[in-house]
Amino acid sequence: MNPLRTVCLMMGVLALACANSAGPRPMNMNSNRNTIKNSMKPTSWMSISTLQSLPSLKEIKLEQLENMSAFEGADLINRLYHLSQATQALEPTYAPKASEIPAFLVTPDNQKIEFQLNELPRIAREQPHCGKQDVTVFITGLPSKLESAKKATRSLVQAYMQRYNENNYAAQNSASSSNSHHQNKKQQRNNNDSDEKYDSNSQQPSGCLIVVKFGDTIADFEEYATVDTEKVGKEVGKVLVQLTEKTNCNRDNLHVIGSNLGANIAGAAGRQYTKETDHQLRRITGLDPAKCFAKDPETLTGLARGDAEFVDVIHTTANSMGTSARSGDVDFYPEGPNEAVPGADNIIESAMRATRYFAESVVPGNERNFPAESAHSLNEYKSSNTSGRRIYMGINTTFKAEGDYMLQVNTKSPFGRSTPAQKQQNAHGVHNKSWKMSSQDDE
Repeated sequence: MNPLRTVCLMMGVLALACANSAGPRPMNMNSNRNTIKNSMKPTSWMSISTLQSLPSLKEIKLEQLENMSAFEGADLINRLYHLSQATQALEPTYAPKASEIPAFLVTPDNQKIEFQLNELPRIAREQPHCGKQDVTVFITGLPSKLESAKKATRSLVQAYMQRYNENNYAAQNSASSSNSHHQNKKQQRNNNDSDEKYDSNSQQPSGCLIVVKFGDTIADFEEYATVDTEKVGKEVGKVLVQLTEKTNCNRDNLHVIGSNLGANIAGAAGRQYTKETDHQLRRITGLDPAKCFAKDPETLTGLARGDAEFVDVIHTTANSMGTSARSGDVDFYPEGPNEAVPGADNIIESAMRATRYFAESVVPGNERNFPAESAHSLNEYKSSNTSGRRIYMGINTTFKAEGDYMLQVNTKSPFGRSTPAQKQQNAHGVHNKSWKMSSQDDE
């Protein structure tokens, strides 16, 4: 039987036995503590029959969450999460080494180079342009066998392919439209309030993308729930240190992005990087950081402000798979904290919406698709009773941003409320001649 369910049942039986056998107790200073402690017992808010009906972690398949409604998936996740926190029965035991985590790098000419994560410094060193320009490291947190995760990762990869490869992008447009595009980009660069770096020979930023497919190491929900994000993050952090030490990569050009569990891993990687170098990474972006089921209560776990010079976070399942707590310098809540964002059929799809929102903002011309306003609640945002501060969610988030921001999004792509239709039509033109992510990732 699953250890979590076994402990829960034992606690339930013991709690009932103690309740039936215990006589009156004198009031003392410890009575309030006992009341609080007892209130955390599963039987205080869940019947034994409900505990018995919960599936074991081994019995839960991540694919099942894609087949449940958002409400059903959120209910199951929240029950399991609260049980894990009340019983502390789960230990963070799943931690693949860097040599066991697959990754790939996208070159400026859209070639895909696959390797294991520990080989990244060598692979990057062999690429003449890697490190001299922007380097984006994207860490996945869910396996690509999940349709929503596969599509979200593909959209982010294709967005960066377009952003980092001006030649392919320009080849898809006529001379006149290309000239018009460059004029628009020039104006946009002048108006840009972020710290985005641009190649000196073009109006588009240039760089390379590295995808760390940690999510593909996860076989089932038990592994998902017992991931030691701190240990994995340290592995990733050590690799990033080697990347900057053995290549021309400047840490100020390095942007680490993590999705779901990958966001928590990114936070731990940033802390490890600082520990080894006494310098912080320039930016970490968390895309719907996941709840940590298994964690050491003595250790800071998960993405947090201070893990990099600037940490920005997008929450799309704040009340189900993700966390509603502030995790960065600036936290965005599309449609407010909820189990799922509108338009997502299940919590997996909703979790991946954060990645798709960010990917949309990466496409040249879409940097300002997601205007957000400072607000403490969605009602405050919708009533226009806000401070009036407006910034942009996504690639163009200003590094000066702080606090909580709300915004509304469309239920389907294009998701940004400020989306120029023509830009969206052109957004996928460059992908016709690009490589496939992998055979299992094909639609």
